[in-house]
Amino acid sequence: VLLADDLLDGTPPIMKQMTDAFETHQCSILGVQDVPRAETRSYGIVATQPLSGRLERVQGIVEKPRPEDAPSTLAVVGRYILTPRIFHYLENVQPGSGGEIQLTDGIAALLAEQQVLAYRYDGVRYDCGSKLGYLQAMTEFGLRHPEVGSEFARYLARRQP
Repeated sequence: VLLADDLLDGTPPIMKQMTDAFETHQCSILGVQDVPRAETRSYGIVATQPLSGRLERVQGIVEKPRPEDAPSTLAVVGRYILTPRIFHYLENVQPGSGGEIQLTDGIAALLAEQQVLAYRYDGVRYDCGSKLGYLQAMTEFGLRHPEVGSEFARYLARRQP
């Protein structure tokens, strides 16, 4: 599952990193990163125990907790590899905020039956759900573009504030 408001950039690609972990562990894997405690109210937050390397065992997950209630500062950031069993739980989850079925609630229920791992990916995240994050992503990728990157860099350099 890829959420469109999170653009992740890494080498190897973040989903490749996660699928490699899935091939080894054969369980659901959530892409995560640390965020400032004050920002936990904007994310699904996991409670974990260390496993190995970039992987941690998920012990619990909550959607957008108040900073003082967050079990950690480890946020799920729009990349998921989920086993088919998640659909059973999503069919039985009651709609949450905004009348939406929350993936977080399905994952919380799945934890009672299956191991779920958190993967601290190696890369950069752009929050394209915010105007500034979107512009930052477009600038970074524009500068790297093989056809227009050099011309775009010259444009930015000569631009007046």
